[in-house]
Parts: sequence; C-alpha cells; structure tokens
Amino acid sequence: MAGSAALDVSRNGLVVRGGSRFLATGTDCSDDDSFFIYDCSKAERKPQEDKGEEGQTLYKGSDNILASTFSRSGNYFALTDDNKRLILFCTKPWKCLSIRTVVRRCTSLIFTATDEKILVADKSGDVYSFSVLAPCQGGKLELGHLSMLLDVAMSPDDRYILTADRDEKIRVSLFAAPHNIESFCLGHTEFVSRIFVVPNHPDLLLSTSGDCTLRLWEYKVGKELQCFHLNKLRNPEATPFEKNFAVSRITYCCQENCIAILCDCIPVIYIFQLEGTKKQLIYKQQLTFNHRVWDIAFEEMQGLWILQECREVPVLLYHLENGQWQDPLAWMIALAVSIRPHLII
Repeated sequence: MAGSAALDVSRNGLVVRGGSRFLATGTDCSDDDSFFIYDCSKAERKPQEDKGEEGQTLYKGSDNILASTFSRSGNYFALTDDNKRLILFCTKPWKCLSIRTVVRRCTSLIFTATDEKILVADKSGDVYSFSVLAPCQGGKLELGHLSMLLDVAMSPDDRYILTADRDEKIRVSLFAAPHNIESFCLGHTEFVSRIFVVPNHPDLLLSTSGDCTLRLWEYKVGKELQCFHLNKLRNPEATPFEKNFAVSRITYCCQENCIAILCDCIPVIYIFQLEGTKKQLIYKQQLTFNHRVWDIAFEEMQGLWILQECREVPVLLYHLENGQWQDPLAWMIALAVSIRPHLII
C-alpha cells in the first residue's frame, strides 16, 4: 500500500480508499461476496482538461479520489476525484447512480441530514449543492469565500451550513439563504483544517487548525468556549505553537460523547470526552502507534476504526474498556487478513 489512504464508516458499511480506487464492505466482513470495488480511472464522462488562454493544457486530472463520505443513513456514498467528477452511489446494494462534473477540484463534501443533497466545497472557495433524488441534475452555487475552502459541515437539523477556509475563518450561514451570515467563529491563527458539529449537542462546534489547536464553540453566536494546544499534550514542556501540525480528522462517538483527533505526520490519536451540559472538553487519553495512521472513524456499535500503513494489519478496531480505548480485539487480526487481499491501493 503506497501513498496515502482514507477511511469512511457508516452504521453497517466500511470504505477504504486510496489513489483512484476504493473498497467497500460490511463492518463484519463475513464473506468475500460482500466486497465492492470501484476504480475512478474506469469511470465514464471525463471532463475536459483545463486550458490556458491560448488553448494549451494546464493540468490533466489523475483520477485520484480527493474526498468521500457516507450519508447519515448510510444509504448513499459520494466521492469527488481529481478529474472534477462527483460520483454518487447507493449502498443497498452497492451501485453507481451518477457521475456529474464539478466546476473546480473539491476539498470536502457532506450530505444533508435528509439525504436529499450533497454539498461540495472546492479550491476556489465555493460551495455547490447537488441533488441526491435527481442524481443527474447539475449543481447549484450556494455560497463563496475569498479563499480556498478546506471543510464544510451542516447542523443536524440542516438549518446552518458551516464553512472553513485557508484564511483562519469559520463562517456560519443559513442554509435556506446562504447569503445571510449568522456568525463568524474567529480565533484560529492559521488555516482551519477541520470543523465538526456535534450531533447530540447541535449547538456545539469542534474545529482544528494549522495553529495546532482544538477549539470548542457555540457557533451560532461565534463564541469560543475552550482551546487545547495539541502540541502541549504531546510534549508538556513545549511552548504553544512549537512544532505545529495540522489535524486531518475529527471523529465523534455519540454513545460515549467521545472525540478522537488524528494529526498529520505523527502516529498519535488524541481522545477527549465532551461534557455536554457543562460545554467542556476533557482530555482523556493518547494512543500511539508504530506505523503511520492514515485515517480514523468511530462507528457507534463497533468502536474506533483505525487505518494504518501496515501491510500485515492495515485495519484495527479499538474498543472501550474501563474508560480507556484498548488494543484491538484479537479477532480483528483475522478481519484485517481478510481485507488485505482486496486492498488495491
């Protein structure tokens, strides 16, 4: 497994992707027939190459997958690739529903809670919405920033759309009228890498940044409630902003009110507990690995899935025991062995 890879998990589905391909399976991996493999390089309707003023080719997409996600129900899965395509799948059974063109290469995407739309954020700072119910319909421009968007999120009731950009800003807009800006969450001193609205505490937002902080917000009023310097957690003797690193994933378990943070370039996962009534984060645990960790994702009934750069055991599953997330169950080694022959990334 060369390069990098990523992981998406729903209540009964698991996707591992890398390069132009992904593998989907049920979380129990009971038999080989449950595997679905898709290769974007074999997809149809490739958009035209970018052209300069004199018609010369500027860039040709590589077919690599840039972003992907499940819908909240798990019934749909969507991805965008380097060839400016948005590809939509249904998952019961797995089937490609449509291949649509996006205007710019995308950085993030998310489904609305109702599964009716996909929101796609791109490098030019725009967010487009695409219909799920009309899978061949073109996109609609919803809003724009002056700088590249790095992440997009929705409130659980689909009332607010939240966008994070390279210029340190988090914008909160009304989804029904995105030109109406409800608030800004300002405080990060570098690009905002990830944002996440807490599903069971829908007035709270988590954000991370190149300034190496995790922040908790009341996003509707733009109020910062708490700030953790992640580099201080790793090295208590370090000063804030020393040896900064960005966060590549925030994942949350509603059942345990647990947050897991994955950082770029270091094989460490930070675990926090959210005290919802007090609106407070509590640092609980640090998980350290011998291999590079590519991605993580919570699944409510299973635990914390971990995708690592290890050919022998690429997929791990941690579970909660006595208040601590423990080493993977023994049977997960057998699961990883069953997945490995199908990992074509």
